[in-house]
Amino acid sequence: MDKAKKQELIATYSRKEGDTGSPEVQIALLSERINHLTSHLKEHKKDHHSRRGLFMMIGKRRSLLNYLESVDIERYRDIIKKLGLRK
Repeated sequence: MDKAKKQELIATYSRKEGDTGSPEVQIALLSERINHLTSHLKEHKKDHHSRRGLFMMIGKRRSLLNYLESVDIERYRDIIKKLGLRK
């Protein structure tokens, strides 16, 4: 992910100016990396090291989503809808 794309995601999902640590921003950044790595693994099926990294990122995103759900259910529902998670 290049710097411009990252800044765009941060600007889109931040809660206030300069916000990079909120769960929404972290979830959005992880989702972008997960999508990129998923497409990489479709082409390179035997890249097990990257697959492990993907699973760790998915777990991290799941933890952040669980936290957000327990703290503020509306923010959780909003981020799920924006990112298109949970079909």
